[in-house]
Amino acid sequence: MNETLVERLAAFTADSDYDRLPADVVDESKRIILDSLGCALGAVDEPKGRIGIEYGRMTGGTGGDATIIGAGDKVSVFGAAFANGELINTLDADAVLPPGHVTPYVLPGAMAVGESVGASGKDVIAAVAVAHEMSYRIGKAMDYLRDVKDGKVSPPPVYGYSSTVFGATAAVMKLKGIDRNVLSHGLGIAGSIAPVNSFRAWSEHAPTSTIKYLLAGALTQAALTAAHMGELGHRGDLLVLDDREFGFPRFIGTRRWEPDAVTDGLGEDWRFPAEQSYKPYPHCRILHALLDSLTEIVTENNLKPDEIDGIKAWVEGFVEQPLWVNRTIEHVHDAQFSIAHGLAVGAHALPPTRAWQDPEFVFGDSVMGLMDRVSYEVHPNYVELISGNAASRPARIEVSARGTTFVGERRYPKGSKSPEPESTMTTDELVAKFRGHAEGVLADTTVDQVIDTVLGLETVGDFGDVMRLVGRKDR
Repeated sequence: MNETLVERLAAFTADSDYDRLPADVVDESKRIILDSLGCALGAVDEPKGRIGIEYGRMTGGTGGDATIIGAGDKVSVFGAAFANGELINTLDADAVLPPGHVTPYVLPGAMAVGESVGASGKDVIAAVAVAHEMSYRIGKAMDYLRDVKDGKVSPPPVYGYSSTVFGATAAVMKLKGIDRNVLSHGLGIAGSIAPVNSFRAWSEHAPTSTIKYLLAGALTQAALTAAHMGELGHRGDLLVLDDREFGFPRFIGTRRWEPDAVTDGLGEDWRFPAEQSYKPYPHCRILHALLDSLTEIVTENNLKPDEIDGIKAWVEGFVEQPLWVNRTIEHVHDAQFSIAHGLAVGAHALPPTRAWQDPEFVFGDSVMGLMDRVSYEVHPNYVELISGNAASRPARIEVSARGTTFVGERRYPKGSKSPEPESTMTTDELVAKFRGHAEGVLADTTVDQVIDTVLGLETVGDFGDVMRLVGRKDR
């Protein structure tokens, strides 16, 4: 009998040891870890982050062997993974990869289990690489938010990030040293207990739920449950990915299912680094190209917010939904997605750290007043331009001030690899981003230690060394 997709993914997981990883995969995995730790540290005092920490404490007990980032608590792997997933995702500054957000779902379980079992840095790198490659490939097999049909953007009626449960489960089981046969059952279980894909309901219903497009903590706990159920002896559904009619493709509501995208060159051709993107701004990625241009206009011309008569933007082709057109800002969460509010924030040229979500700034008269002078419409060449390159996010902005109209255009936002080399976020830039979010949470000397340790993770004998550093609350 031919191997099922789940069995092939299990074999890929078991075989992908550190020594077999290409250099760019190792490098990208370390960059993901550093960036995510920074995002989490910046979120410890934010509402979603605080709630994640409290629930992690409630479910994690005391005296455990896994660390909640920035809080110092030692709790169970379930409690730590929940809290850390929420922390990474709170600011909406976390890394993105097709099908969208991946890291806050697949990394926290790996970090908690890696610390719990005393895994080496090399082992954690391999687990993180597997989780992202698997999630990327499954994402490429299903519907995508920017799919085009008949010359128009055609978002699927059901969408979300539930499919990351496979990568999250694989990372946990790999770090626990589980053999490929049992791995297969864990992955089969993961597909049967994955959360629903609720993204479209979330984006269509205003005000939007503050758990976002998928509660990161819930996904991490589903993955941990699947991994442990497989390890303890439960049998999983080995056909859950092969059965398009009744299996996982049906569960998640995808109209498209192309399993060749999952298996083609699996284990030899690592594809996720080419599309791994980072977010310089703590705001929904759809606005980033516009924010790049706006920041350039404001800083080069030393424009002050009260000098700006109006901002006109041309945006992505699928954002005419309540989530993005919302102008009623009742919670810092709302500010992360509103086009008008986001551009008003960007015009203040504030360093893009957690300061962007300081309530005094978010609800201040300067931002709220400027928001009323922001307008936008869909970019007329959006479909044509995104069809040429997956990293493309065409954007145009006009800023009216001092009797002049300042114009900026971008095709590729900062943080994505593209034909324009300057769009790639360098490791030095990611280090600077990490420092910005960690400042005031960790001591400067600890910040330096974290950076050096993560960027040299392949030399670390116990991943717990990393988590103990970021668990400190030096304030």
